[in-house]
Amino acid sequence: MPAFTSPPVSSDGAAVHGTGPLPEGVGERRGVWLLMAGSCLPILGAVLLAPVLPKMQEHFAAAPGAMVLIPMVLTIPALALALTAPVAGVVIDRLGRGRLLVVMSTLYALFGTAPLWLDSLDAIVVSRACLGVTEAFIMTSCTTLIGDHSTGRARHRHLALQTVCVSASATAFFVLGGALGSADWRTPFWLYAVGLLFAPATAVFLSRTEPGAAMENTTALEARPLPALRLTGICLLSVLGALVFYTVPVKTAFLLNGLGVRSSELIGIVTAIASAATVAGCVLFASLTGRPGRRLPAVFAVCGAGCALMAVAQNPLVLVVGAILNCVGTGFLLPSLVTWAMSGLSYGNRGRGTGLWIASFFLGQFMCPLALSAAESATGSLATAVGFLGLASLLTAAGLLPLVRRTA
Repeated sequence: MPAFTSPPVSSDGAAVHGTGPLPEGVGERRGVWLLMAGSCLPILGAVLLAPVLPKMQEHFAAAPGAMVLIPMVLTIPALALALTAPVAGVVIDRLGRGRLLVVMSTLYALFGTAPLWLDSLDAIVVSRACLGVTEAFIMTSCTTLIGDHSTGRARHRHLALQTVCVSASATAFFVLGGALGSADWRTPFWLYAVGLLFAPATAVFLSRTEPGAAMENTTALEARPLPALRLTGICLLSVLGALVFYTVPVKTAFLLNGLGVRSSELIGIVTAIASAATVAGCVLFASLTGRPGRRLPAVFAVCGAGCALMAVAQNPLVLVVGAILNCVGTGFLLPSLVTWAMSGLSYGNRGRGTGLWIASFFLGQFMCPLALSAAESATGSLATAVGFLGLASLLTAAGLLPLVRRTA
C-alpha cells in the first residue's frame, strides 16, 4: 500500500518544487486527508466539552476548587499544547515525524478517554493536561508534514484546506458534544478513542517519513540556523491573529444576548454562518497567487473592520454582518500566517519553526477569553472590548503596510 516517502532535496537544500514527493493518485489523496484529520484532533480537545461543562459543574459541586477546575478541563489542553509545541518541534526534527504520530495518537486516545473512569476532578484535569501534550506533537507533526511534502501553490492549498477542516470540525464537534452530553457528561469522552483508529492509519501511510533519508542529501544550506528574528515577528502576529480568530466563536453569543437575542437555536445558526464565512475565506486564499505575507495588511484590516462593526452594532443584523466580515478575514489570516512562517524554514528546522508557530497560535487561543474578559472588566462593556481588539488589528495593518511595500 502506498505511503509517504522522504522529500527529495535540490542542490540548494530545499525541497523539490512541484506537486511534491507525495505518491500520485489514491496514496497522495489518502495521505493528505489523513493529515487533515490529524489536524482536527486538537480541536476536538478544545470544543467538545464546552456544552457539558454545566453538568460537570453539577456533578463535582462538592469537590474542592470546582469553580476553578471545571473551566480548566476545557482550557488546559490548549495551554499545555502551547507550552509543549516548541519542545515537540525539536523532538520531531531529531526523531522524525511519522513514528511520533503513531505513538502520540495512541496516547491521545488513552488520556482523552481517561475521564470515563476517573472519579477525581484533580485527576481529570491532569489527564487533560497530558492530552494537550499529545495534541502538541500531533498538530506539529501534521503541519510539518504538510510543509515537507508540498511547496508553492500546492502548499498554500493544503494549508488552506487544513484551516477549512479545523474550522468545520470545531462547529461539528461543538454540536456533537452537546448531543452526546445530553444524557451524561462523560459520554463525549468516548470520541477521543478515534486516536486508536488514527494510529494504525498513520503507521501505514506516514511512518516511513523520517528526516534521515532526506538529510543525507542536503547541502550546508539545509543546516542553516532558524530565522529567529523573522519567526518571532510572525509568532507575535499569530498571537494577535488567534485573538481575532476566536473572538467570534467565543463571544458572539454574549454580544447577541446583550442585544436581546436569547434563542440558542438562533445563536447556533449565527455561529454556523460565521464558520462558513471562515471556510469561504480559506477557499479564496487557496485560489490566489502571490506571497501570502504581502496580503496581511489587507487581511488584518478586514478583521479589524469586522470587530469594529460588531462593537458598534445596535441590532443583531449589523452584528452578524460584522461577524461574517471578521470570519472572512480570519479565513485568509490563519493560512497566510502559517504559510509565511513555513516559507523561511528548511527541512532540518521545519519542526522547530512549526512548533513555535503553533505554540503562539494556541497561546492566543488560550488568552482570547481571558483577554476579552479583562478588557470587559476594565471598560464595562464587552462590545467596547471587541472594539479595542478591532482597533489593534487596524493598527497592525497600518504598521505592516510599510514593511510589505519595502519587501516588495
